[in-house]
Amino acid sequence: MNQKIVEAWALIKEAVAEIDVDVLKNAKGNASAGIRARKGLRALRNKLSELVKVTLEEGKTGAEEE
Repeated sequence: MNQKIVEAWALIKEAVAEIDVDVLKNAKGNASAGIRARKGLRALRNKLSELVKVTLEEGKTGAEEE
């Protein structure tokens, strides 16, 4: 199992859990929570891009090793 991929995935799961709280608060009418949720979603997008890069790098490395 590749540790970089697992670590990146763990960071994404943490971010989603944090955003979840703000999204629920925003749904109840808390405007500040909506701002935090959108900010968190933008950060999540960056983390997802990083995961894609890591998996592509590892895919190339794994193919070279075979």
